[in-house]
Amino acid sequence: MMEHPFLAAAIGAVVAGFVQGLSGFAFSMVAMSFWAWWLDPMMAAVLAVFGGLTGQIIGAVSVRRGFDAKLLLPFLAGGFAGIPLGVYLLPLLDVHLFKAALGGLLIVWCPFMLLAPRLPAITGGGRVADGLAGLAGGICGGIGGFTGALPTLWCSLRKMPKDTQRSVIQNFNLATLAATMVAYVVTGKVTRDMLPMFAVVAPAMLVPGLLGARVYVGLSEDTFRKIVLVLLAASGAALLASGVPRL
Repeated sequence: MMEHPFLAAAIGAVVAGFVQGLSGFAFSMVAMSFWAWWLDPMMAAVLAVFGGLTGQIIGAVSVRRGFDAKLLLPFLAGGFAGIPLGVYLLPLLDVHLFKAALGGLLIVWCPFMLLAPRLPAITGGGRVADGLAGLAGGICGGIGGFTGALPTLWCSLRKMPKDTQRSVIQNFNLATLAATMVAYVVTGKVTRDMLPMFAVVAPAMLVPGLLGARVYVGLSEDTFRKIVLVLLAASGAALLASGVPRL
């Protein structure tokens, strides 16, 4: 453990806050790449959910990209179904094995998509497939706040327009992270000892999050897609780096 856990929490929040402001997701994965080395695993998981939720609130205020209920609802239905399962699995699961598996998936698939931009968009599956992507995001969210990774990857496979993807992921993350935070509180995973950490994380990520949101506005469709895939791959590498040595 780092001798100064509050400094560790602040460093992770600053970097992850900017990334989330830019991409609309990835706070938990980026922050965990720092916190997994320095903080208690349960503390890190709760902070990841809290920070991700705070970032989504900042994003909802600073980057408004519409609200398509018809498109969003299947993702939300799946996400809300997956959250209780993820919360149930959290104390039973080998978290490091989970990080390694999720990281391995991202680090293999995302570079492939970067190198094959002419692959056709996935159009089949309809709402059921969108719901399954949401379910996967909900389970990952309950385990450690990773709500956005797999739904974002699915939106990229569908080749949604930049603002459509941002709207889906931002609203999905806002709703599912709020539900996950409530589940953590109800099940006693949030303790009074964590409250000072909350007071460090929220202000530390505020300015970086707003800066990231400003950068997002000026991005082209192609640049945004490449940034999302690079961030997903980098997050996967960070999850592997934190998970594999501890298996």
